[in-house]
Amino acid sequence: MSQSSIVVGARNVTLSLGDAAARVDILHGIDLEVRQGESVALLGPSGSGKSSLMAILAGLEQASGGEVRVAGADFTALDEDALALVRRERLGIVLQSFHLLPTMTAEENVAVPLELAGAPDAFERARAELQAVGLGHRLTHYPAQLSGGEQQRVAIARAVASRPSIIFADEPTGNLDRTTGEGIVELLFERRSEAGATLIIITHDESLAERCERVLEMQDGRIVSDRRA
Repeated sequence: MSQSSIVVGARNVTLSLGDAAARVDILHGIDLEVRQGESVALLGPSGSGKSSLMAILAGLEQASGGEVRVAGADFTALDEDALALVRRERLGIVLQSFHLLPTMTAEENVAVPLELAGAPDAFERARAELQAVGLGHRLTHYPAQLSGGEQQRVAIARAVASRPSIIFADEPTGNLDRTTGEGIVELLFERRSEAGATLIIITHDESLAERCERVLEMQDGRIVSDRRA
């Protein structure tokens, strides 16, 4: 695997919370490499450490030990402000609970992060992405006026509008019914393909994991299996 094609690299990554007798070890010596353009599932039961690993790889949490390089940035050497800049410019993140701002319209939820990143055409791009996810008729609606599936579509539009090199999705269908969830999965893969991005999905759903080219199984804070789907 050429070094130039690796967009996620983790070496002996650990995560512990608390101190002394109250310390809890979450991740134990994680080693991982992901190539540009791959679709990867982190599969495992609740408490296996998959969401904690994603938080570290997405720059939302600092590892307790080890090395983390993502999208060309050395995460172990960056402070919170620098990590936020990398997230804004190079990463797209879709979470189970949508995390839309309730006082902003669908269009504003997608456009404002682009504006903060300095995009001169933020609202034009936001409208194009919302059109692409089937919400061109809901631009001025607020999150409370949208269904769960529609809110997740807004979240996907927001994640890919910055044209990120990596999209992280943590249980993206967890708050949706099965039919709506299946539609969201199709959309996520479609938009990832359009963006040419790496996709890393955290899930406990084996059928969703099998949609990915590669499946990493986690148990007790360790990767116990790495296979091609």
